[in-house]
Amino acid sequence: MDPYKKVRELLIRERKRAGLSQAALAERLGKPQSYVSKCELGERRVDVVEFVEIADALGVDAAALVEELGRG
Repeated sequence: MDPYKKVRELLIRERKRAGLSQAALAERLGKPQSYVSKCELGERRVDVVEFVEIADALGVDAAALVEELGRG
């Protein structure tokens, strides 16, 4: 599987687990809803700093998500 797709799937899963809409997550991040949408659709790649910020906004451990990525 494409690793970028896996990142997107993990972030979408965690957003839904947190019970947040894209708009609600964007508000927590101080970004427009389109930012979250573009990240989730793969129109925008998420760098490591953004990944950690998003994980924090979702209340999840970024390191645990990275471990999950490594397991494929």
